[in-house]
Amino acid sequence: MASLLAQWNRAQSGSPSISQTSGSGLHHPAKAKRVIFLFMQGGVSQVDSFDYKPLLDKRDGELISFDDPREFANSGTLGSKQKIMKSLWPFRQRGESGRWTSDLFPAMSEHVDKMTFIHSMNTEGVAHGPATLFLHCGALNFIRPSMGSWIDYAIGSENENLPGFVSISPSIGNGGPRNYGSAFLPARHQGTAIGKAGRDELEIEHLKGPTHSNSQLQRADLDRLQQLNQIQRQRHNPSESELDALIHSYELAWQMQSIAPEILDLEKETEETHRLYGMDDPATAPFGKKCLLARRLCESGVRFIQVNYGDNTANPAWDQHSNMPKHLDHAQAVDRPITGLLEDLERRGLLEDTLVWWGSEFGRAPYAQKNGTGRDHNPGGFTMWLAGAGTKPGYAYGETDEFGQLAIQNKVHMHDLHATLLHVLGIDHERLTFRHAGRDFRLTDVYGRVVRDILA
Repeated sequence: MASLLAQWNRAQSGSPSISQTSGSGLHHPAKAKRVIFLFMQGGVSQVDSFDYKPLLDKRDGELISFDDPREFANSGTLGSKQKIMKSLWPFRQRGESGRWTSDLFPAMSEHVDKMTFIHSMNTEGVAHGPATLFLHCGALNFIRPSMGSWIDYAIGSENENLPGFVSISPSIGNGGPRNYGSAFLPARHQGTAIGKAGRDELEIEHLKGPTHSNSQLQRADLDRLQQLNQIQRQRHNPSESELDALIHSYELAWQMQSIAPEILDLEKETEETHRLYGMDDPATAPFGKKCLLARRLCESGVRFIQVNYGDNTANPAWDQHSNMPKHLDHAQAVDRPITGLLEDLERRGLLEDTLVWWGSEFGRAPYAQKNGTGRDHNPGGFTMWLAGAGTKPGYAYGETDEFGQLAIQNKVHMHDLHATLLHVLGIDHERLTFRHAGRDFRLTDVYGRVVRDILA
């Protein structure tokens, strides 16, 4: 009992549990204990959602030259003219903060006073694969650990019966498992996938129920298996290895068998909660289930929870190159569930120490691609928002140019955002390192700054 209480006290104070982490723990007081990342795979258009540009309405249909990297990647030349395309959804000022948002996300827009908008995001990579890997791992070259793995390595889980990092319905494309992989970090810090993109079922693959009705017999079986694993470990290499991760995964799976089924059982929630997350509507129920599961994992002590909205097709969900009206279908699928998540976290007191992060790997261009009805990729300037622990509510930071193409004021690179998210969790991004292949690696490589202006 004394040991369990000590572990619980460390979790409540934000201090690392030695059994759960190889890192050095917190570097400074944390404002958040956990992160929920709502990943909108494919690239939500910032000029159709949260970055209001009235000039697009005034100059809709005009031909202008946009010398951007994406144009050069597609054609090998610069200077061709593109047709300006206005937002397909009208913008209005919302909340006491007066933030401009469009009717694309009507429910989410009612909560702008909880959000911190970053309108000056910019990143690396003009295609989905590189940009998605950069979002998750902070690098385009070499295989690097994902952000969730870095966080689990640094501060571990608050619950010894659950992993510290979970990815809900990840896609197999654009990096696939590398987006929740541990790379050269100890393998036990890789993310645990629950479900798969394109499927409604939320289950942990290979986590089977007891093979014996008698739990003592099953425990004895596991102990004998672990003894054999330890013998193999000593024969090969007594240091940290993938075999260590396998041994750890068996033990964690045993522990999860008693707690994971209950967490995954969303039917235990009230009908009112189901309605809050949109589970009473076939259009919103799939993503609503994922958001509700994220809240349940959040309550149970998981440190980094990624909720993916995407699929396993060649063109990710929000990737509307020739059909921008399709954005509305996706918006309607996620708008109510995300709003429900924010409301539920707030009323349970969890938003005070949970950081919610929403965004895509990049944004979209302000012009019509090939003068058609869609928008091309835009890594040069786009919007993300944060809500909850440690951030300024109802606040907007940074700007793009008058067309919404490039970040021009208070630019926030993806390295900067990573540094800031780690800072809110009590981690110094420059001190969170791991020695591999003769050098010290970190999530932000040799870059990154904490964007203190967005912090409360």
